[in-house]
Amino acid sequence: MANSVASRMVPALVVIGAVTVITPAIGASPFWLDNSVLVAVFALLALSAGMAYGQAGILSIAPAAFGALGAYATAILTARYELSPFIGLVAALLLPMLLAYPMARAITRLSPLPLSIATILLSLVLELAIREGGDFTGGYIGISGIPSLWFADSLFSMHVLGWGLVVVVLVLYANLTDSSIGRAVKTAKHDPLRATADGVNVPALLAVYFAISASVAGLAGWFYAHHLSYMGPDSMTMHVSIRILLMAVIGGASTFLGPVLGATFLTLITLYLPAAETQGMIFGAVLILVLIVTPNGVLGTDWKRMFRPRGAQADAARRRTAEARGGAA
Repeated sequence: MANSVASRMVPALVVIGAVTVITPAIGASPFWLDNSVLVAVFALLALSAGMAYGQAGILSIAPAAFGALGAYATAILTARYELSPFIGLVAALLLPMLLAYPMARAITRLSPLPLSIATILLSLVLELAIREGGDFTGGYIGISGIPSLWFADSLFSMHVLGWGLVVVVLVLYANLTDSSIGRAVKTAKHDPLRATADGVNVPALLAVYFAISASVAGLAGWFYAHHLSYMGPDSMTMHVSIRILLMAVIGGASTFLGPVLGATFLTLITLYLPAAETQGMIFGAVLILVLIVTPNGVLGTDWKRMFRPRGAQADAARRRTAEARGGAA
């Protein structure tokens, strides 16, 4: 039991250790602190994509749409009606869940391609609703004057808060995956017929998991809106969703730290890349390379097995076969 609890804490401890090491080096630089906050936002969004795709097998192209929903929810409540950011946080967590659950109940029976197309349509509909929302959403102009968080009113405190949110999500994510719900989701992903035979309502279970992942994206949107103090219709589009999915896949969508690693890598290399068109080409090339060399992502690959000599791989395979036969006997 103690080993299980410790293993669930490892991803969060790794992030805490990395941030602790890096913070003194960037603490005096507003440029790097601002980029650290941006990496934390994308890490949350990539974790949302990892939960939906890596764990539940739902290929969603809508994490940015759910993030935008959370961002606009808190923007409207705090900038328009002068309510507390904590009320905006509740709305940012609940609204994506309330939208994602019925949607998932309708689409989780579909095969991956139609399912992903359905999430693309959701992204496009939300983008259209935001642009045509008039004074309520700010339309094409957006909403400015979103108040900063009174308990994190500096770049350094936002840096700490952002990575603190990533750590909290990692802890909750690891515990959820190790729970009965997480194990049932894993079974439903790989063998839905067996999960159904075990008494699991597969569409309802996947819908709940998808709703939770949407809530994480809403959290990222809430944090992003209060960091920028502005939300516009181009802040979180379908193109951002595709980039988020790339982050999760490159890092390893089925692992806890993979989406965080992918978000860090892709966000930081954009600082040194030219125009957006070239960035798209480079991102595509990186994705193809990763899928060829490491189909399960950087952290989802068994590197020891990959670099083991072929003869050793064959011997290991024969030993496993012999052990399996001996166990069957």
